[in-house]
Amino acid sequence: MIKTLARSIREFKKPAILTPLLVTVEVILECIIPFVIANLVNQMQAGCGMDVIATYGVQLVVLAVLSLVFGVAAGNTCATASTGFARNLRQDMFYRIQDYSFENIDKFSVSSLVTRMTTDVMNVQMAFMMIIRVAIRGPLMLVFSFIMGFAMGGRLAMIFLVTIPLLSVGLILVIRKATPIFRQVFRKYDALNDSVQENVQAMRVVKSYVREDYEKKKFAAAAAYVCKDFTKAERIMAINSPMMQICVYAGMVFVLSFGSYLVITGQGTEIAVGQMSSILTYSFQILMALMTLSMVFVMITMSMESAERIVEVLNEKSSLVSPEKAVKEVKDGSIDFDGVSFKYAKTAERYSLSDIDLHIKSGEVIGILGGTGSSKSTLIQLIPRLYDVTKGSVKVGGVDVRDYDLETLRDNVAVVLQKNVLFSGTIKDNLRWGNKDATDEEIVEACKLAQADEFIQQFPKKYDTWIEQGGSNVSGGQKQRLCIARALMKKPKVLILDDSTSAVDTRTDALIRQGFRDFIPETTKIIIAQRVASVQDADRIVVLDGGKISAIGTHDELMKTSEIYREVYTTQTRSQTEGGAQNG
Repeated sequence: MIKTLARSIREFKKPAILTPLLVTVEVILECIIPFVIANLVNQMQAGCGMDVIATYGVQLVVLAVLSLVFGVAAGNTCATASTGFARNLRQDMFYRIQDYSFENIDKFSVSSLVTRMTTDVMNVQMAFMMIIRVAIRGPLMLVFSFIMGFAMGGRLAMIFLVTIPLLSVGLILVIRKATPIFRQVFRKYDALNDSVQENVQAMRVVKSYVREDYEKKKFAAAAAYVCKDFTKAERIMAINSPMMQICVYAGMVFVLSFGSYLVITGQGTEIAVGQMSSILTYSFQILMALMTLSMVFVMITMSMESAERIVEVLNEKSSLVSPEKAVKEVKDGSIDFDGVSFKYAKTAERYSLSDIDLHIKSGEVIGILGGTGSSKSTLIQLIPRLYDVTKGSVKVGGVDVRDYDLETLRDNVAVVLQKNVLFSGTIKDNLRWGNKDATDEEIVEACKLAQADEFIQQFPKKYDTWIEQGGSNVSGGQKQRLCIARALMKKPKVLILDDSTSAVDTRTDALIRQGFRDFIPETTKIIIAQRVASVQDADRIVVLDGGKISAIGTHDELMKTSEIYREVYTTQTRSQTEGGAQNG
């Protein structure tokens, strides 16, 4: 885990290494100061002159200033290293997620990934900051203060040999109790964020069904679970402070009592007043060092689970990768399904697709029809290799999709998915996702083909109109047409529309399909639709039922041979006729 995280330090290695060195010098200087003060007190007790006092005063000022300078420098390098490390860590996670296949993404929820890139990274950043500075300062201060205290006080310093092991055992027990609770907390954090994300995305549905109170109660319950577990963990971790203070203050009482007794009874022969004062100072420094270590242990304990969750994302390998000698040219838009069967998980008992044999010529218009759950979307997701087949093979341009370079394949297979997504930015920005170098003329041409230019021209800023996140400021039909135009910008050899004209009227739908026939005749077009009218004029129509091909043919052929197709057509035609009669 540490090795994986350390890769994200990269260009911040220098400040990360420099920080402990600066802290070491700072600690040494701080530990020398009580020693100088002890000598000064002894000299004053012996009746020294002002020249001696002035010399010691200059030494103390120089030591204090140097300690301050090294402390400030350590703070600056620590801040640079920790924030840079966090930036790289988020960047590495984001880049890794971009390489994930749909199968990998299915493994993590969106809310969990967001939590890992925000809360978890922040926890690891804080732990890293403490490790390179505070966790170095604490042990060094502990060791140097103990050595100096032992050198100055001899037997008096032996008390720390008893208290330090006791505190160490206590800290270990506390950490062992708290770690499992923190692990549960972060899982519940995911559930909490999942609830927030789901609620925000479905806000219109929540309001339309007046379910605000229900959602509030659901969120409050999730937040209460997180609060309860965090409180439990914090109560355990809170034992650190009193346990440590009892031990150390007991040690200081012993030093003060026994040391004073030695000073008084020995008349300064066994231990002097200056030595006594320095031992008290070193006792206080040991107390502060132990408090610091306690804070470090708490932060590291909290961050351990966060670190494991981050490493889980970084170590996740994409289930879909380009082969070593990948094919980097798609000859044409022909598609061949040969004995294809597919299931989403290896452990799944049932195949989503079974025994699919389908051969599509380049330039053909293929309609796909079927009921809900007939695996229409699953079928087309195998073409750009969003998933790999479980059995059989899918070929595009005569080459198995697993032999292509992924970028090459997906650049030549444009998919307008069922769930249309637009990003915040102008209309031009969104359309250039299909081709970042597209000219304004190419953008307009694609929009005319997708029947989007007409409504874009009605906006005050036309193609410079700002699209809100998710396309919330355009209608469903407008969003669909913009997504189709974006796909056309790629000038693909295969264009797949996954029920992506469901929100447009039948006239616009027909104009889009006619535009495809006239302007991109060589592009293979696969249209998934719920309404027969959207695929009626296709070269062939594939009827899916239960993940299997029930029938293939033209509209006229299927009306004669396919009961499913005939039933769908009859039902929809009757509904339209009845609707027209009622309107009349």
